[in-house]
Amino acid sequence: MAVSGVSADSVRDVGILDKERIIAKPGFNRWLVPPAALAIHLCIGMAYGFSVFWLPLSKAIANPDPSCSELTLLSALFTTACNWRVADLGWIYTLFFVFLGCSAAIWGGWLERVGPRKAAFVSACCWCGGILIAAVGVMTHQLWLMWVGAGVIGGIGLGLGYISPVSTLIKWFPDRRGMATGMAIMGFGGGAMIGAPLANMLMTLFKTDTSVGVWQTFVVMALIYFVFMMGGAFGYRIPPAGWRPEGWTAPVSKSTMITTRHVHLRDAHKTPQFWLIWAVLCLNVSAGIGVIGVASPMLQEIFAGSLIGLPDLTFSQLDTAQKAQIAAIAAGFTGLLSLFNIGGRFFWASMSDKIGRKNTYFCFFILGIILYAAAPTLAGLGSKAMFVLAFGIILSMYGGGFATIPAYLADIFGTQFVGAIHGRLLTAWATAGIVGPVVVNYIREAQISAGVAPGPELYTGTMYILAGMLAVGLIANAFVKPLSDKWFMSDAEVAALQAKTAAANAGPSGSFGIGRGGLDAKAAIAWAVVGLPLLWGVWITLRNSLAIFG
Repeated sequence: MAVSGVSADSVRDVGILDKERIIAKPGFNRWLVPPAALAIHLCIGMAYGFSVFWLPLSKAIANPDPSCSELTLLSALFTTACNWRVADLGWIYTLFFVFLGCSAAIWGGWLERVGPRKAAFVSACCWCGGILIAAVGVMTHQLWLMWVGAGVIGGIGLGLGYISPVSTLIKWFPDRRGMATGMAIMGFGGGAMIGAPLANMLMTLFKTDTSVGVWQTFVVMALIYFVFMMGGAFGYRIPPAGWRPEGWTAPVSKSTMITTRHVHLRDAHKTPQFWLIWAVLCLNVSAGIGVIGVASPMLQEIFAGSLIGLPDLTFSQLDTAQKAQIAAIAAGFTGLLSLFNIGGRFFWASMSDKIGRKNTYFCFFILGIILYAAAPTLAGLGSKAMFVLAFGIILSMYGGGFATIPAYLADIFGTQFVGAIHGRLLTAWATAGIVGPVVVNYIREAQISAGVAPGPELYTGTMYILAGMLAVGLIANAFVKPLSDKWFMSDAEVAALQAKTAAANAGPSGSFGIGRGGLDAKAAIAWAVVGLPLLWGVWITLRNSLAIFG
């Protein structure tokens, strides 16, 4: 039997990647969609863990040319005789998030037209293909090839993969928007917890006297990721138009901040609400991503010898072996922040279903201001536990901000174009990916140039500036109000848009034989496929993090 007006003949006429092919049929379990999204996000989330390759790559050439001391960024792109500097490699990290935001903005509308499967397929080809090109760059020692492969092509894959499940999950879980997007976007924060230790294991396996093992690791990880991402892409299904969970009805006037109407993509960016939410996301992310970039050196320089039971030694007094010890402990701190990052994505997104999206962001900004302002005091007191807890909470709100924002947009602009609107909003992330690290790193360099020794004082000014950025975000969030009627599409416009796939709002609605679903055998297997690697990453992170307090 055809579902929602889509005939069997019409389905046979479309390609395997087309949107019409993936309309769910009666008996489908909606709980199969979140693990499909997680399979994509856990793979592309390795973007956060790419720094694991920087130090090995910076020592790829055993005997570099003596003239390498005069290396510039431009010459580093094409040199075959000099080792790359960490700063040269770090631009790949910046390219990731710049192209993530740009590609999400440019192709968000295309995603809405073609559906999540085709977008996820292209994402897998770009992300995994970009890593393979980067592997060639390592083999030939051409940094520009790594920038183009991993940074540009891979970054485009990140953007498409990141937004591919957003509108789909919101449509499948209208009763729990925040929780649904939180489950998927949680994976992006957790990808590094799996990918970073896996990369370390592979580099150790492939390392020889003539190779640091990075290009081989790139190849293996690209192949593994491609398999998982294809599984996620072909696991996507979209609900028939007019579908709603069995027994569920949309709340009537429950909140003036949640609309049941829709704003067209062409109009969303013309509203002040779009730019206010853009500023909200940008400022929240700028503060958090800046901390992520300096988490390891920050812990080492602030607590120095106390991390290894020698509280009287400052960072500059430690010898090489002691610095290696605290570097390993600081890696555990970075992993612990990743754990808070992914936990916050699910916790805060689910919480937003209860207290509202705007109130959730008020929590982020108010708590963040307090914690950033208190960080210098905690550092001065030498309280490692309180310092780590403070930044863990901060990173939970950083992750929670990403997971909550799609539902925030759906509340304000409706669900018809939320994926594409979310894509455009991610230019805020691209901006924050530059602003946050630049602010934190340049303030640190300025402090060092002014003669400030490594220690708590090195980061005091930074913490106060980040608190100030959150204060601006707090004001922007306060101004977010429901849209006026002039911005919403008419019922006729919505019906015309939905006519290609099935009945419009005025047509049939209901569960169409697709209930709320549950943990049946198929869903249990799907969740195990993504859950077991995630649990392994959590275990590795917790094991390494214990050294901070040991």
